[in-house]
Amino acid sequence: MEIIVGTAGHIDHGKTALVRALTGTDADRLPEEKQRGITIDIGFAELEIGDVHFGFVDVPGHERFVKNMLAGASGIDVVMLVIAADEGVMPQTREHFEICRLLGLTHGIIVLTKRDMVDDEMLELARLDAAELVAGSFLEDAAVVAVSSKTGLGMDELTTTLAELAASKGERPDDARAAFLPIDRSFTVKGFGAVVTGTLAHGEIAEGTELELLPGQRRVRVRGLHTHGRSVKAARAGQRTAINLAGIDHSELSRGMAVGEPGVMSPTQIFDAEVELLGDAPRPMRSRQRVRIHIGTAEILARVFVMNSAGEISAGDVGPVQFRLESPVACAMADRFIIRSYSPQRTIGGGKVFLPLADKHKRRDIPAAVALIDELKVAGHDRATIASIFIDAGGENGISIFELRAQTGWKKEATEKALAECVAAGGAINGGGRFVAVSQFDAMKARVLDRINRFHSADPLARGISRETLREQGFRYVPPEVFDSLLALLISEGKLAGDKDLVRFADHQTEMSAEEKAVSGSISATLRDAKLEPPKLADVVAEAIKSTTVSPPSAQKLVRLLIGSGAMIKVTDEYCFDAEALNELKADLRSYADASTDRTIDVTRFKEIAGVSRKYAIPLLEYFDRERVTVRAGDKRVIMK
Repeated sequence: MEIIVGTAGHIDHGKTALVRALTGTDADRLPEEKQRGITIDIGFAELEIGDVHFGFVDVPGHERFVKNMLAGASGIDVVMLVIAADEGVMPQTREHFEICRLLGLTHGIIVLTKRDMVDDEMLELARLDAAELVAGSFLEDAAVVAVSSKTGLGMDELTTTLAELAASKGERPDDARAAFLPIDRSFTVKGFGAVVTGTLAHGEIAEGTELELLPGQRRVRVRGLHTHGRSVKAARAGQRTAINLAGIDHSELSRGMAVGEPGVMSPTQIFDAEVELLGDAPRPMRSRQRVRIHIGTAEILARVFVMNSAGEISAGDVGPVQFRLESPVACAMADRFIIRSYSPQRTIGGGKVFLPLADKHKRRDIPAAVALIDELKVAGHDRATIASIFIDAGGENGISIFELRAQTGWKKEATEKALAECVAAGGAINGGGRFVAVSQFDAMKARVLDRINRFHSADPLARGISRETLREQGFRYVPPEVFDSLLALLISEGKLAGDKDLVRFADHQTEMSAEEKAVSGSISATLRDAKLEPPKLADVVAEAIKSTTVSPPSAQKLVRLLIGSGAMIKVTDEYCFDAEALNELKADLRSYADASTDRTIDVTRFKEIAGVSRKYAIPLLEYFDRERVTVRAGDKRVIMK
């Protein structure tokens, strides 16, 4: 089992000394830290207790270095809230405690250090002070252990308490998140190149695999892996991990970046969240306020857009907010963050991401955005319910697997399973890879049927409406794959029929008046009698509608109907031929070819077989070429079998 333990507490309360007494490792690695006797940046140590491996993250206590403390707090499982028995709770004790609470930590120990420097009465006062601080929080029932890092007093009890806490905590639950590691350090190793370290927050990383550097979305390869100083083939969530990266220079890496599974998370500069403002925040949080967001190991400046009727969140209250970041960051739904004031810098609150890839809201968007946050809060960790909420929020566009993964950070398998459950439960339809709510799909089906009905009513002679025209009329912004799936479903249900690019009601029949039927019959009869030497089509139509009330446009529709029915065939823009006459000619050509030794024919011979002049022979031969009845070979044609 792997447990990451983070220290928290005021400067000079003995955090680093405590880690050294527990592990034998001095977590202060910088020369300036040793010179000044304070922790400036995060440090690391490790300890084995039975079959549990503890990784310790030692963070600075000085208020000037809180942003370094926040980088170290990313990914910890257990907090040791360190309080010096001779001083009790101090300002950074409170700030660090609030940070741990806002980050959603659920396990911890209160360690009273410098036991050798106080009497029993002073120690009891320190206990009471600590109890008052953590009342009503996740540390209210936490073990309190008094120790002396100098003499070793209480260290055995602390070790036992850590082991008991690990046993009660158990293994990390599988959160189905894809590999993601926020970078807290980067450096170069001679002969190996760039190395990054951090706590692997989610998923697994294996040697030789490809990762994506975020927020730049640059691909890098894992050359080697170390966890707790040992070379390994793979690292899993919860482990302190060092990754030797190929394909990038150390100078291009810095704290605040992250590495993760390629193609999952998309950097964002706008996200929707719920925030809690601390009770001692100096003023309410208001729209357009500039703040510092600490998420993962990154610190980003942001503007606030408060999404409630009051337009502000008062100290001690909780409310929905959209953050508009000044630089991109990689995050996913359920990620926790800390908010610090722009100047002077102090922790004022924290929150939880609900929509990492949000659109910039206007006032009219607020009710829907807040409703989405409320739904996701109720859904908790139920992935199928979360997927269903995102499907509903997608409206007619629905959501793809790629888009859902970008919002949630889930592994592909977990995402596919959640979406499949939505479909199986009857709440969604897979529209060509985009998942749309059944209610939305049904509404679109009704709109399709209504538009086709209106089309048939307005133009009863038309065989159908083109797919593209239908799309332009009411479905322009619907993804093509959803629109195609919509029509395919209606066709499969027998409500529509498809004819190449046209769609129509399955039972639609062209309805002609008596005059139109007479005109259609006249056109057919003229072409049938003319056989292979028809008049120009315009002349045929003009003659047919003479002495009738049928307009030329209506007559053209009748022509299209005759062509569509196969009764006549359009050979050129000027000439149409009776279909039966053309089929007989085609049969005559093949009979001639079967009796020939080389299956070739020239224009002269074709004129003889067809019994037509050159005026008709050339258009007919070109038509047969297009239909692959003949293939041109120089000044002759080969008649195909």
